[in-house]
Amino acid sequence: MREDPHDPLAAFLAGLGLVDHHVHGALRRQVPRERFESMLTEAPSGPSVGTVFDSQVGFAIRTWCAPLLDLPRHATADVYWARRCELGEDEVNQRLLRATGTAVYLLETGYLGDAVLDPPAHAAAAAARVREVVRLEAVAEALLAESGSADRFASEYPARLAERAAGAVGTKTILAYRHGFDLAPERPGTDAVTRAAGTELARAGGGTPRITDPTLLSYLRWCGVDLGLPLQVHCGYGDPDLSLHRANPLLLTDWLRLVEPTGVPVMLLHNYPFHREAGYLAQVFDNVYFDVGLGVNYAGAASRSIIAESLELGPFHKQVFSSDAWGPAELHLLGSLLWRRGVASVIGAWVDADEWSLADAQRVLRLIASENAERVYRLS
Repeated sequence: MREDPHDPLAAFLAGLGLVDHHVHGALRRQVPRERFESMLTEAPSGPSVGTVFDSQVGFAIRTWCAPLLDLPRHATADVYWARRCELGEDEVNQRLLRATGTAVYLLETGYLGDAVLDPPAHAAAAAARVREVVRLEAVAEALLAESGSADRFASEYPARLAERAAGAVGTKTILAYRHGFDLAPERPGTDAVTRAAGTELARAGGGTPRITDPTLLSYLRWCGVDLGLPLQVHCGYGDPDLSLHRANPLLLTDWLRLVEPTGVPVMLLHNYPFHREAGYLAQVFDNVYFDVGLGVNYAGAASRSIIAESLELGPFHKQVFSSDAWGPAELHLLGSLLWRRGVASVIGAWVDADEWSLADAQRVLRLIASENAERVYRLS
């Protein structure tokens, strides 16, 4: 970040409150170091050789989070971990979350909710407002498990989703994890949905289903569209359940053509390494928005280039800020801090070269930091 306190862009950014439009709760309680390190990557477990602290995200934690825990910058991994354990999760959460400068968190609550703070607890720890985003697949799986009836599913799911999302500001699909985007874009018929629900119930064998059937996943996203709330779609980088080449948002193009007339906002999440593709889609489809959350956290000192590339084709009124932090509050802090530093460096260079005016720079930063999300999610 431009460190000069007299720099008007740096001063502006320092006071800019954020709306984190896609994020999860901070850790509810302390976990073993191996588990903590696995949470700093999309890998299912910690590395068998070395440490996650020897990575861009690990270096960023030791650089930017350490001082907030009363340690020097670049404290060693062992020293950092010892201090973190000494303070305890509640104190770490408060220190790091409140240092993000985030005014509003839009929490997606469908993933391992018992391990992280629920919306009220996260709001208290962060001293910020929290609104909820509902995961389509989680509602569907709960309904299937509860009813055990494929025949009832197609008729009951829309009402159940509407009930579950009554106080929410958006919905989310994890289609990228469960199948990928290479499926028929059209809305499936009721008979096909019923057959697919029966397949999932049979596969579950009496337990809670894990929906992977493409027909059923397609039905869920169309129900999300019908609800009318902004629909978040995970794209790009994720854990090994995901086949990355099938999570390229360009594969959504035919579906987006069908959704655009509804006017329902489609929020492309994360997108790395397809953030340029997401910027293109946001340019050509009126209802498409995107962010570069997640990739920024994990890229650490290299995140400036991701931010710069996101500012190429993507219209500035179609970009939103996200950390996609889940678990360790270090990720919430880095999401905010690295984005602020990245845009200060990129846009500041354009201002210095007189390619942008300072007024335009400040206006665009307000749009991405909060105003676009406030408008799309109707937060006011």
